[in-house]
Amino acid sequence: MLSLYNSLSQKKEIFEPLRKTEVSIYVCGITPYDTTHLGHAFVYISFDVLMRFLKHKGYKVNYVQNVTDIDDDILKKAKEEKRDWKELGNYWTEIFLNDLKALNVLLPTHYTKATDSIDEMINIIEDLLSKKFAYKSNGNIYFDISKDKDYGHLSKYTDEQMRLLLRERGGDPDDPNKKNALDFVLWQKSNNEEPSWPFDSAQGMIDGRPGWHIECSAMIHKYLGKQIDIHGGGKDLIYPHHESEIAQSENYTGKKPFVKYWMHIAMVMSCGEKMSKSLGNLVMVRDLLKMYSANEIRWYLLSHHYRNPWEYMESDLEESAGIVRKILIEEKNASKQLTSDDMKKITELVEDDLNTPRALEFIKVLSSRGIKVRGILRILGFHVPEN
Repeated sequence: MLSLYNSLSQKKEIFEPLRKTEVSIYVCGITPYDTTHLGHAFVYISFDVLMRFLKHKGYKVNYVQNVTDIDDDILKKAKEEKRDWKELGNYWTEIFLNDLKALNVLLPTHYTKATDSIDEMINIIEDLLSKKFAYKSNGNIYFDISKDKDYGHLSKYTDEQMRLLLRERGGDPDDPNKKNALDFVLWQKSNNEEPSWPFDSAQGMIDGRPGWHIECSAMIHKYLGKQIDIHGGGKDLIYPHHESEIAQSENYTGKKPFVKYWMHIAMVMSCGEKMSKSLGNLVMVRDLLKMYSANEIRWYLLSHHYRNPWEYMESDLEESAGIVRKILIEEKNASKQLTSDDMKKITELVEDDLNTPRALEFIKVLSSRGIKVRGILRILGFHVPEN
């Protein structure tokens, strides 16, 4: 049986979807500027394997991934480059999708822009205002975390830890318009140079744009409903993003839990630090694809467990490339069929919280014994020619 580590309970749990034969998945997507680095690839290939495996087990998968096309960071980048924010977003989104296609990553069921769900965001915010979970202050609308006694139960952080992380991750605990330093923006006023949408509130019109967290709650509600099976993203999204999603979604719908299983992908490091543009240590997929095949990059990524942080080393990628080339040669000469026991063993490894490193090691052993492994490789998203 498939078991997944749930970040909320902090333990492995047997996977039992809300609906017997259908699985709903939402994975936070990119803010479209300067993609796709290896950390992005690790996130989306991990969920690609999960989606493929669930389909292999007979589930219908409704998988939604978003693109955060309106955000402080993208507006800042557009201003720096003197480009239209929409044009900038479309440009980098196309690059991202082409990179994922090159890595043999399947597109989600719905790939959606945040700006396509503005009406849903406004509806949620209006409801939270009417229930007194939100308040207006100087043209902005904030979620009042003091009204939610469960706030913080995903991350398990103290208030002081949350303050520090909020400052690191784009929030402002010193915002004088807030009642509480950890309150978060649902809707913010736009300056004259920024895009804005009308918010026809019962308490007056507020032209502005959405906060980051409300975007994902609205898209989930629009495409997947009030409760979903799996919500995922990078581990750095646990706070403030996913913590805030829980608060606004559960207080809007009244349904708990909003998400049954939280899955978070560990960080990929480079030069001893998490990959980030500010540090200049990004390893870009499009550069790696000039030297390595999609299969070789995928093997390298899946040789790391999705919950364990790891450091990019080109020597390790070269080793993975050699393994893949050897397996493809062995596959051409293989004369034995994969037995039911072999398939059961591989399935059990993947079912154990997507233990792809051990699954790949076992595939390597089978291949060396002259056993055809193309079937299981395809389930894991590798492209293996017929001959």
